[in-house]
Amino acid sequence: MNFFQEAKSLLKVNIRDYGMYIALFVIMLTFTILTDGLFISSRNISNLLDATGYIAVLAVGMTLVIVIRHIDLSVGFAAGFMGAIAAIMLTQLGVPVYFTIPIILILGIVIGMFNGVLVASIGIPAFVSSLAAMLIFRGALLQVTEKTGTIIVRDDAFNAIGNGYLPSLGQIAGLNVLSIILGGLVILYFVYAEISKRRQKIKYNFDVPSNKIFAVKLVFVSAIIAYVTWILAGYNGFSWTVVITLLVVAIYHFMTTKTVLGRHIYAVGSNPEAAHLSGINVKKITYIVFGSMGMLSALAGILYTARLQSATTTAGTLFELDAIAAAYVGGVSAAGGVGKVTGSIIGAVVMASLSSGMNLLGVGISYQYMIRGGVLAAAVIFDVMTRRKRG
Repeated sequence: MNFFQEAKSLLKVNIRDYGMYIALFVIMLTFTILTDGLFISSRNISNLLDATGYIAVLAVGMTLVIVIRHIDLSVGFAAGFMGAIAAIMLTQLGVPVYFTIPIILILGIVIGMFNGVLVASIGIPAFVSSLAAMLIFRGALLQVTEKTGTIIVRDDAFNAIGNGYLPSLGQIAGLNVLSIILGGLVILYFVYAEISKRRQKIKYNFDVPSNKIFAVKLVFVSAIIAYVTWILAGYNGFSWTVVITLLVVAIYHFMTTKTVLGRHIYAVGSNPEAAHLSGINVKKITYIVFGSMGMLSALAGILYTARLQSATTTAGTLFELDAIAAAYVGGVSAAGGVGKVTGSIIGAVVMASLSSGMNLLGVGISYQYMIRGGVLAAAVIFDVMTRRKRG
């Protein structure tokens, strides 16, 4: 089999994994051409990634919820409410930021676990329980913000989470040195991880791509990371929002691919009855996944509040739909048991790229909603068709 035949075969077999990357590349190339390069400018890419942060964080948690065959509609207003509580603690109660953030994250875990109890122990469908929670958090958000309407946050350390950038160690040809170093470390880690994974597969006699295909993959992905790093380093470098999002993705990617807990989550999603019979505590997994979703909702609320430097009565509106859309576009299966957190991040960037590109082109908001809805429908249709072919 020659190089091109092998590449075509790999693409066909792994179309679910590679399809979203191809879609993102096509979208970015199209908008770059239509906007005469404005879309790919350092400022726009930096703003796009910062604006994607809180949705990407929610999408990571939503991926696991969908993987175990549930849904959580409360995450949007839960994020808005917990962001407002953080603002109140900082401004009205005078709680330091290094206490506020852990408290809010713990509150998120408690809220998520409560949702998990309703689903796993009482047996309420996740759609109904999370819908009820959404209405409760919507009312709670209005209650805590009704006196002022908007709670202005003037804590510089907190606001830097949503608007600040990594400090620069200097400039080389106008590029942020620390961001260049960070991008280089990411590339080195990626290459090391891929080589290690390949060696493990060879050790246990699994099929692996040829050396040429493997080398092309390493060069292609490394080039993309290097290019994004170069773009960001030419502006203000990596923002704290991007760094936090990358840390969340790295932690959850490790947890879902390298740990027993991760394997149990996917086992429950693939077949809950079989997982229970094999000794997996399905209720415990449900608690953990919903508790995780609550914590990530709290983190998303912190990122959003810090970005706006305020808490508002409308914070969290439609966040849950954006997170669900990002998860599905990123390759999670509606049937459960399939989906990667890395894919959900790509899905979030795809949806954000669509919005950013259409805004630059002056596309009306009504058409934007219709186009994004069409993309989501296409992603789900693609998932269904893929499963039918495999079946």
